[in-house]
Amino acid sequence: MLNVVGKKFWYFAFSGLIILPGLISLMIWGLNLGIDFTGGTLVEIRLEKTVERSELVTVSKEAKIEVSTVQTTGQSSYLLRTKPLSDENYKTLISALNKKYGKVAELRHETVGPTVGAELLRKSLLALVIASIMIVIYISWAFRSLPAPASSWRFGLAAIVALLHDAFLVLGVFSILGHFFAVEIDSLFVTALLTVIGFSVHDTIVVFDRIRENLNKRTYPSFAETVNHSIMQTIGRSLNTSLTVVFVLSALLLFGGVSIRWFVVALLVGVISGTYSSIFNAAPILVLWQEWTDRRRKK
Repeated sequence: MLNVVGKKFWYFAFSGLIILPGLISLMIWGLNLGIDFTGGTLVEIRLEKTVERSELVTVSKEAKIEVSTVQTTGQSSYLLRTKPLSDENYKTLISALNKKYGKVAELRHETVGPTVGAELLRKSLLALVIASIMIVIYISWAFRSLPAPASSWRFGLAAIVALLHDAFLVLGVFSILGHFFAVEIDSLFVTALLTVIGFSVHDTIVVFDRIRENLNKRTYPSFAETVNHSIMQTIGRSLNTSLTVVFVLSALLLFGGVSIRWFVVALLVGVISGTYSSIFNAAPILVLWQEWTDRRRKK
């Protein structure tokens, strides 16, 4: 039987190793925020023929308009994201496109100001904080019948530590991607991050619930053994559930198109991390906390 609890420090070290590059990237480069957060202009157009997105970027640059991203929204339809454009710059862009591709149908022209972007960022952070608090409260309440010396609050806080592990890993990966590959963070990324948090907690609760059952039955002589056996009893279910999600996300990544590519990547990273942290971080943290408490009592 795999001794997860006995080798917990190795798993903690591995977690630190994979998170550290992302944390360093976040501190040095931060996140490459999209116009949802920084403000900018969205221009959706329809051309008479299908062209490569790189061509649209080139034409825009020739007109001295910096386009951050181009997404395909339909057959011969494209969504261009730029920094805030004045009316004059917008007309210059459309004129350049008309000259290159003939008649261009203007489907959408929307400017998001930096005030709206800042408000969206605040609300996104607030959503993450509220979700974390509610998770602690819910787990603490749901596991309130735990026998001594286990504490329901420890279960809630351990779940949050695992959750933060997954959130920081996703943020770190996208900080690196943003610096080296110009991947932008938008409101869809926030949706992915909240989904990852929900999945991570779900996976953690599966393990925690089995720990609770075994503690109430007093099947094993020590808390550490109870936790380790509980992990082994649920690891198959956790892996099978996660693998089905990974298969679906992999298919979406291959065939889902450019518009949802990075959304799917964020989910993939988060789901894999969430499975790992639930098994190798969250439950061992409970054991580490219990051992620390027992040492304090002996003193």
